[in-house]
Amino acid sequence: MAKVVTFGEIMLRLSTPGYQRIVQADSFDVTYGGGEANVACSLANYGAEAVFVTKVPANPLGQAAVNHLRRYGVDTTHILRGGERLGIYFLETGASQRPSKVVYDRKYASIAGVQPGEFDWAGIFSGASWFHFTGITPALGENVAAVTLEAARTAKEMGLTVSCDLNYRKNLWAPEKARETMTQLMDYVDIAIGNEEDAEKVFGIKAAASDVTKGEINEEGYRQVARELLTRFNLQKVAITLRESFSAFDNGWSALLYDGREFYRSRRYQIHIVDRVGGGDAFAGGLIYALTEGFGPGEALEFAVAASCLKHTIPGDFNHVTKEEVMTLMRGDASGRVQR
Repeated sequence: MAKVVTFGEIMLRLSTPGYQRIVQADSFDVTYGGGEANVACSLANYGAEAVFVTKVPANPLGQAAVNHLRRYGVDTTHILRGGERLGIYFLETGASQRPSKVVYDRKYASIAGVQPGEFDWAGIFSGASWFHFTGITPALGENVAAVTLEAARTAKEMGLTVSCDLNYRKNLWAPEKARETMTQLMDYVDIAIGNEEDAEKVFGIKAAASDVTKGEINEEGYRQVARELLTRFNLQKVAITLRESFSAFDNGWSALLYDGREFYRSRRYQIHIVDRVGGGDAFAGGLIYALTEGFGPGEALEFAVAASCLKHTIPGDFNHVTKEEVMTLMRGDASGRVQR
């Protein structure tokens, strides 16, 4: 099995029970999550050697986050302790025409204080074949962006495949700053992952004549986005997830992959959502796993989309599914019948 290293923030997630609004809640359900941590958990569930790198406070909340990762088989050996606090995000789960809402409380989080030289990247990457990060991590501060660049450069020098989920977050930085920082990082990226908004917000590359909120996807428009990303940044592959948001409950879900020679379009799933947070990370985790296991491009895309489809049925950030469950759905053998 491949050794995959991910780097980013893990946060305490406090979500309202059921479909309550934050203003009416008297209690919150507790779990932990974050983009790269979610990917690491997916990989560990499939049997890969998944290493998550971050910094958490040296207090019980930091330890609880580490314990949560360990519970699912993620290697936490290289997590640093220190700094002020663990970031928090509050989730209000939407229903029908009311969308889900996230409120962040992550200022002064331990990860935001990391500095270049704190992590022994050469030691961390020893024996690894893949490094993954998202656009969320460098958005946490110029120093964190410098550490991300340090990691990506070292990974590239050591011959690892480097993947990046663009994951633009408007609450963290402006498009201009995102473009400046991410353009530097893309020099070291082999595989880019994005959704219908990321390429436009970060790099100004827009899919023509598509409106996913109305269920309108112009596949040729997204093919052009993939072509431009691959050419501009000399990438090996570009994957674009396509979410059609009909309501907070009901989405269409599919993706396409371009490897510079061929385009691959996945099966489209009609999903009824239990929890959509972490759905994109589940896609990234599935794609990374399938590619490290030698799946062909089309088959790897189908595995990633099926894995992410299943994640939408599971509460929490992590995708608690097995390879066998993903393969069953991918083959079209799954059903809603009780398994006895």
